[in-house]
Amino acid sequence: MNVDEILDMIDELLEKAVAFPLTGGKSLIDIDKLNELVSEIRLNMPTEIKQAKNLVNDRKVIISDAKAEAETIIRKAEERAKLLISKEEIVRQAQDRATDIIATAQSRAKEIRTATNEYVDGMLGRAEELLTKNLVDVKKTRAALRGGNK
Repeated sequence: MNVDEILDMIDELLEKAVAFPLTGGKSLIDIDKLNELVSEIRLNMPTEIKQAKNLVNDRKVIISDAKAEAETIIRKAEERAKLLISKEEIVRQAQDRATDIIATAQSRAKEIRTATNEYVDGMLGRAEELLTKNLVDVKKTRAALRGGNK
């Protein structure tokens, strides 16, 4: 028997039902017979309906899996973004520190250069004074030698 034939039998059962007076159209039917026919419908349900039910169930599983995968992808993307931001912050801090170190080194080098130039200038000034004094002594000694020869 196919589903259409079983549905025809249910229609026939409903048509033969005995109507109760004063109940607003309620009728008496054979419940056991109706349950038997419904069971037959379930047993003879077309494969398309069974396949549709399976598709609905599969769809639920696919959607559930897709949601889980999407959540995993989002979580990983957020972790990656945090890592990149963290790395970017570390790089920025390192660059700032490097800039400070370079500025300090340049300032210190300038101070050392200035101090060295002042020291060398002082040494050269004393050397100049000594050489000037020695030159004066040499000129006097030469003059004395020339004057003593005459």
